[in-house]
Amino acid sequence: MSRVLVTGGAGTVGSAVVKRLLEDPGYEVRVSDRRPVPQWMREGCEVHTGNLLEPGESDRAIQGCEHVIHLAAIVGGIGNFHRLPYTLLEANNALTGNVVSAALGASVTRFTYVSSSMVFERAEVFPTPESYLPECPMPRSAYGFSKLAGEVYCRAANEEHDLPYTICRPFNAYGPGELPGDEPGIAHAVPDLITKVLDGEHPLAIFGSGAQTRTLTHVADIADGIVTAMSSPAALNEDFNVSASEELSVAEIARLVWETCGEDPEAFALESRPSFAVDVQRRWPSVQKAEELLGWHAKIPLEQGLADTVAWFRDRAQAPA
Repeated sequence: MSRVLVTGGAGTVGSAVVKRLLEDPGYEVRVSDRRPVPQWMREGCEVHTGNLLEPGESDRAIQGCEHVIHLAAIVGGIGNFHRLPYTLLEANNALTGNVVSAALGASVTRFTYVSSSMVFERAEVFPTPESYLPECPMPRSAYGFSKLAGEVYCRAANEEHDLPYTICRPFNAYGPGELPGDEPGIAHAVPDLITKVLDGEHPLAIFGSGAQTRTLTHVADIADGIVTAMSSPAALNEDFNVSASEELSVAEIARLVWETCGEDPEAFALESRPSFAVDVQRRWPSVQKAEELLGWHAKIPLEQGLADTVAWFRDRAQAPA
């Protein structure tokens, strides 16, 4: 049985990864997070509570683990990229450096780094394949740069110290578990839109024109892709886009959310708000590499995933305080 460390395991994607690992009897799971973890996680996993930025915490978290899935990072919607550029750049780089160093000291079997679609924020080739990365213009946002730097950490540690790694780039994760922030743009699009519709906002406010495109991928599919890549010999020292394949405009996504919430299709209307300096205009990855090398593809239809997410929001609103 292999012990897997999941850093940032209390987050939305981290929780989904932990659930996916617990479905497989071949894995024991250790979660590392500075935040409290839910009871189900405490019952099924070892829990390391600590700040991986502190000296020695990464070594303590990794001790005895053969696999590491590194998710710990400052994330959020496009608002975070502009509100906290230095903070997230400093923290994300330090986190990855500490955890990679600890992984080298522990001689792990595989270090799986969860990167981001934002490394391709200035892509000009669509659908965007993994092989395009060396030619892709460098990310303008501090967040995108921090995630790209994490990929460089992995490759550099492999070249100098033979770190066995896999890089996974989730695209536009959505699903139950993520709540919108208190400020516009801090949450990702789907929880932000669902909250606005359920709160009765009309017309529905979006950033920019709505022509921007995204490829929504259910968080359970992303978790399955990450675990599949982590465990596959074909993924050793490789990078993968972990994504669904359907490109939709933000306006189309807003309409789908509107109708999934049960609102009148004829009443749908959008109000465009000024966007941020970095607002990716097109996001559409190639998923061919994951299909060919891993036999993996996203399975959850968008309509089903959105319905499940809306139901989660409604259940949460009705739950006793």
